[in-house]
Amino acid sequence: MEAACRGARSSAKYQAGDTVGIVPGHDPRDANAFVDVVLASGLDHVRNSVVAHADAVIAIGGGAGTMSEICFAWIYKRLIIGMRVEGWSGRMADQRVDERIRYPSEPDDRVFGADSADEVLRTLVDRLAHFSDHHRCVRRRD
Repeated sequence: MEAACRGARSSAKYQAGDTVGIVPGHDPRDANAFVDVVLASGLDHVRNSVVAHADAVIAIGGGAGTMSEICFAWIYKRLIIGMRVEGWSGRMADQRVDERIRYPSEPDDRVFGADSADEVLRTLVDRLAHFSDHHRCVRRRD
């Protein structure tokens, strides 16, 4: 979260209020110094599901928490971009999370890998509109 917020703040288009952090505990002071708006969720690791409801999920490095966000985002049919760095983002970059068909019109659906912030932005601009469907809840099988 800190790397993403720091990067957002360095953008020429940054405005106060652009960075949002969802912290797992109850104390908003747990957010990093680059977060403008803090949501103290009190949800612990379950907050990763909330994070994954964003229009797009950009993963940078990360451990098990990042992997859970990638998995939730996959289930929720979100655009996912993984930086090709050490951690789960790099391991999942350019891979499918599983074999489900999320978007039949997107045969190359995957965690899109990126080597730079510019490549992340290009992927967002080029692909975000293609990933606008949303998960419709777990359905009971008859």
